[in-house]
Amino acid sequence: MSRRGLTLMVAGVLTLALGGAGALLPVPYVALSPGPTENTLGDVKGKPVISIKGHQTYPTTGKLSLVTVAYRGGPGARIDLLTALRGWMDPTVAVVPEETIFPKSVSVKEVDQQNIQEMTSSQQDATAAAMNELKIPVKVVVPVGSTQKGKPAEGKLRAGDAITDVDGAPVQSIEEVAAGVRRHKPGEQVRFGVIRDGKQLTVDVGTVAGKDGTIVGVMMANPKFTFPFTVDVNVGDVGGPSAGLMFSLGIYDKLTPGALTGGMSIAGTGTITADGKVGPIGGIQQKMVGARDAGATIFLTPADNCDEAVQAVPKGLRLVKVSTMHEAVQAIDKLRAGSGQVAGCPAR
Repeated sequence: MSRRGLTLMVAGVLTLALGGAGALLPVPYVALSPGPTENTLGDVKGKPVISIKGHQTYPTTGKLSLVTVAYRGGPGARIDLLTALRGWMDPTVAVVPEETIFPKSVSVKEVDQQNIQEMTSSQQDATAAAMNELKIPVKVVVPVGSTQKGKPAEGKLRAGDAITDVDGAPVQSIEEVAAGVRRHKPGEQVRFGVIRDGKQLTVDVGTVAGKDGTIVGVMMANPKFTFPFTVDVNVGDVGGPSAGLMFSLGIYDKLTPGALTGGMSIAGTGTITADGKVGPIGGIQQKMVGARDAGATIFLTPADNCDEAVQAVPKGLRLVKVSTMHEAVQAIDKLRAGSGQVAGCPAR
């Protein structure tokens, strides 16, 4: 073999070796793919996803499925370049920068803990949303998390105080507390109804000007609900807030006679607030694929996700746009009865 031929052969071998080694190098990306789908009317590992005690329930059929996104990669378990390239070529997979899922200022453990906390809060909001839809009374208090040093609330309100009203108007959310305070001009007094150590109190607090309006200098914690009966939700390792809508519909279905779905296989996603507002989520493309693979024919889609969803909807999956739980119930009623049109996600 000539010297030139030998040189080319060695160069080719080295190029292949370096290319192969490079393909196995870890990269700071995360691959998102369709995750497990769970029927909120069914069981997980032999336990009902939704169990209700202390109130009459009714048998039901069909599926109201929550959908999830699985991920590969992240700090300490990075995917290699070859896996990332395969993901970029797969229309059912999204490859995103690592910091999108795991911000540099937050550890993997902290992200997992946040997902668990969001799931727990979502279940509480879903229970409240279902009961509010059914006109079942729910008691709500908004706890004080902390007060800001040097601000009027310091020494007046305490961590753990449960705010029941502002200036005599009942409040059920952090937003309502803030709105009650902002109705005042800086320097005026706000009257809070507070439960402290089991006793109902009235506390007057001064106000000052803040960045976004009048403030008293208090940080609120998530609202706490007192339900008239027990609702337990069991979903195993699923985390995050995006199953809220489907939890609320599953609870609603079990508390009402007849099958809400009429036997249909319906999947969906969306955060939920206690008053039934449906919010947007991430990973809509992967969730739609997971829903279709699990046999769903209808997908309840948050209104704010419609533009993204309509561009990648799998064949055979019908998108139904919802912005509240009430809209979702009405849409399912119409689909079950085969009467009336329901709002879809319009093509752009």
